[in-house]
Amino acid sequence: MVAEVKYTELTKDHIYRHPIFLRLRDDIESDDVAFGTEKQLKNETMKKAEPQKRSGKDDVVKKIGNKELKLTNQNKIYFPHDDITKGDVITFYQSISQYILPHLRARPQSMNRYPNGIEGLSFFQKDASEETPEWIETQKVFSESSDKYINYIICNDKATLAYLNNLGCIELNVWTSKIQKADHPDYLVLDLDPSEKNSFEDVIETAQTVKEVLDLAGVEGYPKTSGSSGIHIYIPMNAKYSYEQVKDFGHLLMQMVHQKLPDLTTLERSLQKRDKNKIYLDYLQNRSGQTLASVYSLRPKDGAPVSMPLEWNEIKNGLKPTDFNIYNALDRIKEKEIFLNPL
Repeated sequence: MVAEVKYTELTKDHIYRHPIFLRLRDDIESDDVAFGTEKQLKNETMKKAEPQKRSGKDDVVKKIGNKELKLTNQNKIYFPHDDITKGDVITFYQSISQYILPHLRARPQSMNRYPNGIEGLSFFQKDASEETPEWIETQKVFSESSDKYINYIICNDKATLAYLNNLGCIELNVWTSKIQKADHPDYLVLDLDPSEKNSFEDVIETAQTVKEVLDLAGVEGYPKTSGSSGIHIYIPMNAKYSYEQVKDFGHLLMQMVHQKLPDLTTLERSLQKRDKNKIYLDYLQNRSGQTLASVYSLRPKDGAPVSMPLEWNEIKNGLKPTDFNIYNALDRIKEKEIFLNPL
């Protein structure tokens, strides 16, 4: 297989510095790939690719707001079992833009890209590429783990939303803090993450126990489906506390839940050590730089589920993660009108 990779430098030993996987190239034979100067490689690649260049029939140029975007491969199938295309994903997000954008604005975005749909290869990308249009807002944030600045994309408008979807971002993952107060999260998230042998009924029971603990503490929590197999519970922090303080409070709450459900839940972080019959009570999402699927985000799963806010009385047996999806999410949002404003 031939991969297209972006990099900063090719050493004399043919080692790539800072490589980023972009896509697989089925229009180039592996025998035709050779090491050379960057200019030579670019010219050779263009020559090989040109005869098999796509006709572009499913590429469209669309004006969104006052920005003009080229949206590519709109007919590419992203959800094979549901016959949902890349164009369908972009259309969905545009239809809910007024509801999801308040939850995305001013928050650094980690891109989880699925350029060939949910059954293709995917990769995380935090750094905005050099090809990112100038009109898209970005924010440089120093990362201690990688010892460098990361240039995050900030999704503030419909055009940026479409741009991200066009890159293959089926889901939208954001920080719990905004760039204005990057070290102070707006909310705490309790992530109820089932292990492989748990049922969704186990998740429901755990969420109901979280509600008991929050009621005992006099704390307001807002649940939502993760859109995958779990449930997230958001607790407003109003950017008053540090990430460390918020994480510690989340740990305390999860300890109380675990005390009530010792046989069903675990605080064991290591997958190797974790009991496969227990719900992982994840409070470590509340660390600087961590991202979580946004409210109203599509998830790359069969059925095209959407991470949907819930009312507490809806968390009962019979609820399924796929109850809310690309087909009914907009009607649901309009009907319930919960989580319309960001926490």
